Amino acid sequence: MQLAKIAASNRQAAGKNVSRRMRNAGTIPAVAYGKGEPALALAVSPKAIVGVLAQPLGRNSPIELDVEGKEKLTVLLTDYQYHPVSRALLHADFLKIALDAPVDVEVPLELTGKPKGVVDGGEQRQVFRRLPVRCLPKDIPVKLTHDITALGLDESLPVSALALPAGVSIRLPAEQTVAAVVTMKKVVEEEAAATAAAGAAPAAGAAPAAGAAPAAGAAKAEAKPAKK
Repeated sequence: MQLAKIAASNRQAAGKNVSRRMRNAGTIPAVAYGKGEPALALAVSPKAIVGVLAQPLGRNSPIELDVEGKEKLTVLLTDYQYHPVSRALLHADFLKIALDAPVDVEVPLELTGKPKGVVDGGEQRQVFRRLPVRCLPKDIPVKLTHDITALGLDESLPVSALALPAGVSIRLPAEQTVAAVVTMKKVVEEEAAATAAAGAAPAAGAAPAAGAAPAAGAAKAEAKPAKK
């Protein structure tokens, strides 16, 4: 498989002032970490990160991180931060991986076709837009697709019904619903019943209903004879 390539340099200092100087020089702070290994502080080009995100696999692209031409790490881009106003990249996190070991990533789920149940008046509900999967880096799919044309009214699509590429598994229970076609009448009835039940509950401090027994203090007051 072909890896995306990013050049990196070691970063000794940290702090806001250092990060500001780095960004002015055209780099951003980054960290590469692995299980049981100390984190490696780095500096990388934000343009290189944008280039990886633009690839078909996006943030799931396996990357060869070339640290100052001396050490090459295989990593995944696990996180990155944008400036809230300028949308410039501020920071990136990389996870060290091995090409012969499975990785956990999330991939988009695309449902195709118009369900039979929607034609019959139902509404399509997609529970998961992205699915957590496990596979070797070379087997990471760009997306998962499934045709739901045959899905009828009040029917659901479980994880077990999805067609998966070789070597890819979904990290969810087999019976987990990922999409469904629901009857709108049923949904409206359930919402109406929930609203009615909420309205029937007495509000705190509400006056007692007619015929209800008076409070203990009030009963004593009523039983006490008036003075002559």
